[in-house]
Amino acid sequence: METVSFFGWMAWTQPTALFFIGIGSILVCMTIWEIKRPCTERKGFLPIATTRGDRLFISLITSGFIHLSVVGATEWSIWTAFGLSVTLLLVTLKWG
Repeated sequence: METVSFFGWMAWTQPTALFFIGIGSILVCMTIWEIKRPCTERKGFLPIATTRGDRLFISLITSGFIHLSVVGATEWSIWTAFGLSVTLLLVTLKWG
């Protein structure tokens, strides 16, 4: 009898799985943080006033484009895209 993995039907690699697990974890943590300490809009280096949630959304969308660009246009490791995305996320949340 063959054991069937829950994610066996998907062609996920370990970096892809970690990427989506990370996004889910970030969303849960940000939700808890927002409930405990609601934020106000502020202006950083982004050209608009944003809340934590806005900066997170901008970072996640940009991370997706970084990953697609690395996979589609370069021979770099997916870990490079992951590192760039995490760096972008931290910088945008802190100073964006």
